[in-house]
Amino acid sequence: MEITLYGAAGEVTGSCYLVETDSARVVVDCGLFQGSDKVERLNKIPHSLIAKPIDAVILTHAHLDHSGRLPLFVKVGYRGPIYATKGSIDIARLILNDAANIQVQDAQRANRIRHRAGLPPIEPLFTPKDVAAVCQQMRELNYNQWHAVGQNIRVQAVEAGHILGSSSVKLTVNENGDTQTLIFSGDLGPFGAPILRDPARIDEADTVFIESTYGDRNHRPLTETITEFEQLIHRAICTKGKILVPTFAVGRAQQILYHLFQIFKTGSISPFPIYLDSPMAIAATELYFTHQDLMDEEAIALQNSGQLMRDFATVITCQTADESRALNNIEGPCLILAGAGMCNAGRILHHLKHNLWISSTVVIIVGYQARGSLGRLLLDGRSKVKIFGETIAVRATIRGLGGFSAHAGQSDLLRWLEPMARQRPRVIVTHGEDHPRHELAHKIHELYHIDAEIPRMGDILTI
Repeated sequence: MEITLYGAAGEVTGSCYLVETDSARVVVDCGLFQGSDKVERLNKIPHSLIAKPIDAVILTHAHLDHSGRLPLFVKVGYRGPIYATKGSIDIARLILNDAANIQVQDAQRANRIRHRAGLPPIEPLFTPKDVAAVCQQMRELNYNQWHAVGQNIRVQAVEAGHILGSSSVKLTVNENGDTQTLIFSGDLGPFGAPILRDPARIDEADTVFIESTYGDRNHRPLTETITEFEQLIHRAICTKGKILVPTFAVGRAQQILYHLFQIFKTGSISPFPIYLDSPMAIAATELYFTHQDLMDEEAIALQNSGQLMRDFATVITCQTADESRALNNIEGPCLILAGAGMCNAGRILHHLKHNLWISSTVVIIVGYQARGSLGRLLLDGRSKVKIFGETIAVRATIRGLGGFSAHAGQSDLLRWLEPMARQRPRVIVTHGEDHPRHELAHKIHELYHIDAEIPRMGDILTI
């Protein structure tokens, strides 16, 4: 059996694994590369991936860095099943359609410039029509149940605790009288985070692919993060500034709203205007309400009491572009949640363009920022950035609050691995930049005496 890495090896985007046996070929994730222009040029389907028929695609969760090349896969002729949990199917439909609309809009904007320059037009990476084809091919995986996905290959999805519908994938492969159990972590959430259930602990594994987004560090404790969050809000209230939160529409938006509601309930901060400027985040929040079965006990209790719905009703939602633009004219204090989470697209770019140069503005970064993204440049302390070709001075307060991350930190990654480590599996560290991967591999060796592997993109691992 061979496993080829077609992304997320040395990067945190572009997740894609090909599992190939004598009798079947199965793909786990098919994610978009995000970040710099150089990285995004990798957004294609390599010929070697489709040189032979694919039996099935398995999706760990719906974030674009795991699902975003599925429309390209279908465009090049894949017509087989795409397996995912019900929650991931619902969220993928939202995320992929939003991405397709952005691709179309970006292509239209670029083509206006190219037309004036006498250059030929470019095509969007994919369109809503391509996404519709992806959705037609999706098949539901029930948590904790085995499904056959190829000759002698079965899959089981277990809770990953990252976003709604997220899963770690267990594959059993029977070949030449031997059975191998492969684990793909997908993206793991932190233990004890609000709203969603904790990641499932897995006892049996021969080979483990573990993500390492934050493999080199632990997040700040949530209580300390919330305290700093309150302090930043107080600062903006005192200066009547705007608080901008670049937000991943699924998972992070709902968590930030949850914490805001809890802060208001304590009375430490009086309610002030909150704008959810993301049609996708609005729709995703409504989906969270329909998937009570995936929530933790505290969130279920709030849902049953009606409190979550009452809290959400206080949020001012912005569906249209006109409603979003109108936020340029409102005065602070207020908080605006808008996508995209890495500041690489979406409505947050307009808010940053109009407010970064104002000293009373507070920008709170609550998620991972890929190399080359605008969010990473802001966190790195750039004094000037370019947005839509215009140079903008950065006078706003920029803070990163990693404690809100939906990714497990180093200790939680090791905690997830620990039950499997007792069996001395082969461990492959992926989905991380090089430093976090090496640091996590070092810790795995230190704690479990396992020499974890750190492959590169394109490497072929023989199992």
